Amino acid sequence: MKITEITIRHLKMKLKEPFTTSFGTFEDRDFLVLEAKDEAGTIGWGESVAFHSPWYNEETLQTNWHMLEDFLIPLILNKELQHPDEVNELFKPIRKNNMAKSTIEGAIWDIYAQQTNQSLAAALGGKKDNIEVGISIGIQKSIEDLVALVDGFVKEGYKRMKIKIRPGWDVEVMRTLREAFPDVAFMADANSAYRLSDAETLKQLDAFNLTMIEQPLASDDIIDHAALQKLIDTPICLDESIHSLEDARKAVELGSTKIINIKIGRVGGLTESKKIHDYCEANNIPVWCGGMLESGIGRAHNVALTTLSNFILPGDTAGSSRYWEKDIIDPEVVVKDGYIEVPQKAGIGYEVNRETIDLFTVEQKTYGLSLLNFFQR
Repeated sequence: MKITEITIRHLKMKLKEPFTTSFGTFEDRDFLVLEAKDEAGTIGWGESVAFHSPWYNEETLQTNWHMLEDFLIPLILNKELQHPDEVNELFKPIRKNNMAKSTIEGAIWDIYAQQTNQSLAAALGGKKDNIEVGISIGIQKSIEDLVALVDGFVKEGYKRMKIKIRPGWDVEVMRTLREAFPDVAFMADANSAYRLSDAETLKQLDAFNLTMIEQPLASDDIIDHAALQKLIDTPICLDESIHSLEDARKAVELGSTKIINIKIGRVGGLTESKKIHDYCEANNIPVWCGGMLESGIGRAHNVALTTLSNFILPGDTAGSSRYWEKDIIDPEVVVKDGYIEVPQKAGIGYEVNRETIDLFTVEQKTYGLSLLNFFQR
C-alpha cells in the first residue's frame, strides 16, 4: 500500500460526567483523530490518546500534531508498505513520542485489514468473538456516591471495577467497597500517587482481595516497584512505566510487576502491543487493555487488541454510552452483560460518522504529496 493523503482533526467532546483521578478532573476530552487514504482510496482511522496537558506523560495533543506534521507523516506519505509492522521500523529513528506514532500506525492497520478483507482483530491474530470488560471509576465526592455508582455497574454486568485511589482516598474506600460487594472483582489504580515510604498504607490493601494495584509508585519507576512487590501480597500491575517490549522485559525480570496493562498509545502502536503481549504470554504474565477516555475509534482498536489470547483480565473498554452522549462511530460500542461483541466487518468494524465528527471538530488539516515534495526539496 501507499498512503497518499492524511487528515488530522482536533476534536473536543464533552464527557457525560466529570472523571477524576489523582491528577485532576476532566469534563471535556480534546484529542486528535487521523484519517489516512491509500492509492486505491481505502480509508483507515487512528486516534491519539494524548491529553491537552502532559499529566499522564510528556505528550500532549499539540506535541502529537507537531510530531505527526513535521516528522511522522513525511516518513509515511507515498512509502510502499507491505505490512503495518514496517511502520514500527520506519519510526525507530524518532525517539519516544509513542502516542503520535500510534495515531498513524493504527490507521495503517485499519487499511491493511480492509485490504486483506479481515477484521482488525483477525489481522492482529485475535480469536475471540467477544471480550470481557470492566470499568474505570474516578474519585467521587463521597464514599456513598462511589458505592451507589459501583452498584449500578455491577447490575449492568461489568466484570471488574477499577477504583481510582490517592493518599487519603484508599484504605477506607476499598474496605467499604469490599464489605458492600464481597464477591466483586476490584482493583485499585493509583496513577503514581504514592512513594515507597507509603508501603505500610498500601500493604493494608492486601486485606481486600484485590486483583491488583496499578502503578502505585512513580511513573518512570521499576526499581521501587520491585521492592514494594516484596512487601505486599497484592499483585502490582505496571502501566505508565511500560513503553516498550524492553521495558516489559526488564520489569518482569526485576520482579517489579506480576501483571501488565497494555495501552496501545503508550507503547507506540499495535505492533509493539503485540510484542509485549507475546512476551508476557511466554512468561506467564497476564495482560489487559487499559483505557484513555477514547472515542469510538480508539475504543475499536482496543476491542481488536483484546481478542489476543493472553488478554485474560477484563480491560477498561466500557461502552460508548459510559462517556459520551453521542460517539463518532456507528454503531456505538455496546456492553451487554459485561461483554463486547467483536465486530467481524473488515477493518476496525465500525463506520465513522462524518457528520458527528464535523460537529465536534475544532480544527483540521490535510497533508498530501505537496507536503512530501516540500520535505524533499
